[in-house]
Amino acid sequence: MKTNSLTLLLLVFAAACRSDGSDHGSKTEIESRQIKKLGLNESSVISYPDDYTFAEDSTFSLLSWNVEHFVDPFDDPYINHPREDSPRAEMTEKISLFVEAIKKADADVVVLQEFESEKYLMQLASDSFPELNYRFFADAASPNWYMNVVLMSRFPLGVMHAYGDVYTPLIDYENEKGIKERQAKINTRMWKMQVFPSTNYQFWLCGVHLKAGRGERNEATRLGQIALLKDQFNTLLRQDGAANLMIAGDFNALPDGPELDELCRPAKGAVSFIDHLNPTDYTHPADKPERRLDYILVNSQMQAEMIKNSLKVRSFFSADSMRIISDHLPLTIQFRTSDL
Repeated sequence: MKTNSLTLLLLVFAAACRSDGSDHGSKTEIESRQIKKLGLNESSVISYPDDYTFAEDSTFSLLSWNVEHFVDPFDDPYINHPREDSPRAEMTEKISLFVEAIKKADADVVVLQEFESEKYLMQLASDSFPELNYRFFADAASPNWYMNVVLMSRFPLGVMHAYGDVYTPLIDYENEKGIKERQAKINTRMWKMQVFPSTNYQFWLCGVHLKAGRGERNEATRLGQIALLKDQFNTLLRQDGAANLMIAGDFNALPDGPELDELCRPAKGAVSFIDHLNPTDYTHPADKPERRLDYILVNSQMQAEMIKNSLKVRSFFSADSMRIISDHLPLTIQFRTSDL
C-alpha cells in the first residue's frame, strides 16, 4: 500500500554520505522534490544528507538472523559477562563467515538478533563490506546486557519506538506464591522503526528477540511481550488503516504455539499478521534444523507488496560452516514498492 499522504514523516538520516559523482542539486532543491514526491505539506519535517537520492529499484529485500552471541573484540566495562568480557577464539572465523554471508545475501535491510551494538555493526560494515552501501543503523541497546536487536539499512530510517522501560505482564501466570508477575528485563530486545525504501512507500519494521525457553513461565512472558506489541500496532492502525507492518526476528516460539496464534489470529478492526512459511520450514539448529523459532510476519496491507514465494530459510554455506556463525538459520524476503 502507498504511504498515507497525511502522515507526518520525520526522516532521521545518518551523517555518513555516499556520492555517485552526479550533481543532485542543493539541499533545498532536494527537499522540495522529495516533499512533492511524498505528497507532503511544506511544513512537514524532512532531513537527510545532501547527496541522498531514493533508489529507482521497485523491489527491496530484507534479511533477519539471530547470529548467536555476536560480540566485538572489546570489553564493555558496564556489561559483566564472560562472553562479552573475553570473546571466544572462534569469533575470528565466525566474523569472517558472517561477512561473506552478508555479501551473499545482499539484502537492503538487515535485522540481527544477539548482536552487540549498532556501533559495532557500523564499524564492521565500514571495514568489511563498504561496497554494500549500508548507511543507516539503529538499535535500542540494553544498558547491562550484550545481546541486542540491531538494524542495518540502505534506506532512510524514521521514528523508532523502544520498549526497554516498559513492564509487560506474564499472561495468565502466577508464581508458586500465587503472585502475578511482570518484567522489563528483556524488553530492550523489541523495537519498532519506520523504514522508507522509496519516495512513495514506507513500512513499520518491528525487530524482536522474544524470551527464550520452553515451559509455562517463558511462554507467559512471550505472550506478555506480544500483547504490548499488538497494542502498539493497533494504535498505529487507528491512526492509519493502510499502514504496512512487519515483525521479524527470533520469536523462540513454535508455529503451532499460542504465541503465533495470538499474532496471526484474524480479528476484526485489530492487527493480524500472516506467516507465509510452512510449519516444516525449520531454522534451528543451523546444522540440523528440526524446528522453527524464526519468523518474518506481515499484515494484510503489506502482503499486497510481498513477492510471492520470496520468504525463504537461507543457508549460504555447508551445515558445519553455518553452525559456526550461529545456531539459527536466517530468513530473507522480497517486496515491491508498488501494488501494481
